[in-house]
Amino acid sequence: AGSADAWELMQLPTHLWNTVVQAAGAWIFQLVFCTAAAYALSRLRPAFGTLILGGILATLMVPAQALVVPKYLTVADLGLLNDPLAIWLPAVANAFNLYLLKRFFDQLPRDVLEAAEIDGAGKLRTLWSIVLPMSRPVLGVVSIFALVAVWQDFLWPLMVFSDTDKQPISVALVQLSQNIQLTVLIAAMVIASIPMVALFLVFQRHIIAGISAGSTKG
Repeated sequence: AGSADAWELMQLPTHLWNTVVQAAGAWIFQLVFCTAAAYALSRLRPAFGTLILGGILATLMVPAQALVVPKYLTVADLGLLNDPLAIWLPAVANAFNLYLLKRFFDQLPRDVLEAAEIDGAGKLRTLWSIVLPMSRPVLGVVSIFALVAVWQDFLWPLMVFSDTDKQPISVALVQLSQNIQLTVLIAAMVIASIPMVALFLVFQRHIIAGISAGSTKG
């Protein structure tokens, strides 16, 4: 009964779908752009690549709270409030996942990549046909990090989604909990946690493989 009440009273289908859309978009954007940037820094070796990587890693030293206000002002100026792009675009700039991907690409066997070049494969084809299939473990780990970061985030979606119907589950649970019975709220929290638990159970092999790859090749 508590689960049924939570499903209806707290509009869980709407907010769960909002969270899925926001997390999936952030995952796709981050996987595409972080992979492209990491591959460029690792294999294309652009001018000042080391300096660029150092600048990217330096952003990890900046407290996330210090970036909230300028990030919000930028999103507001672009007219992206109450828009999933307000979640997707900032998620692209993930220095940790970019560095994780670059380090993995650095450790890929050179002879395999050189053989692809001898066969006439261009950089893009090498990335698609050789690098990405070999990188499934680290791509799985990055995917987990990307999805969990959006799913559990509270402050940023609270700021950019004033429209209640567009809020993710993390915000909705707090916003709608004031006049809800405790049993209903607990049921809603359990339902909200199921997707992440299922994600870890389904992709636990990728997580273990990614950890093993990093430990054996590092």
